Amino acid sequence: MTSFSDTLKSATWSDHQSAEDESYLKELMGGRLTELEYGEMVAQHYFAYVALDRAARALESHPVAGRFVFPELYREDALERDLRTIFGAGWRERIGPSKATRTLVARIEQVADWPGGYIAHHYTRYMGDLSGGQFIRMELQKIYGYAKGGGVDFYVFDQVGSLPRFKNEYRARLDALNLDDRERQRIIREVRLAYQLNTEVLAELLHVVKAAA
Repeated sequence: MTSFSDTLKSATWSDHQSAEDESYLKELMGGRLTELEYGEMVAQHYFAYVALDRAARALESHPVAGRFVFPELYREDALERDLRTIFGAGWRERIGPSKATRTLVARIEQVADWPGGYIAHHYTRYMGDLSGGQFIRMELQKIYGYAKGGGVDFYVFDQVGSLPRFKNEYRARLDALNLDDRERQRIIREVRLAYQLNTEVLAELLHVVKAAA
């Protein structure tokens, strides 16, 4: 029988690819965006991760969702360092959630009391950060000259230890979930929606960048 983690990856792979192929990321990785334009993505991440990690803290003692609460992953402090590096001490006055980010945050908050919903959004974001996000970090360090301590700290997971080992443990926890087929499909649909909402955030960022050009 195919494991749930394999089923989830296979069923959402095209959505994952669509998110990675988003033109904003191509512009960013191609070194064609200013530091402030990159900062706009960091700002949107900030609002999304505040919501996601707030949900995590509320679910720490939940018998199911609590298995996917990892304080060592919390991103708020790292994002604040990055935003301070990019925008300066007054960064809080410089940023705000976009329409697409507000929609994403609203969805995270809406499904936070459903363990499968929380897991779906946590999986979508954090497994990506621990995988392709590491390549993004290396490229951004080359493009903008960032060092550890601000700029790309969002992608640094020092407290996790071995990333491959952590990801294997994460998948094992997915496989250990006691789910019937209906709940499996419901989580898969939510992961696909999470990818879509995150892709829309990037698409809106690209629109803003082009409009300002």
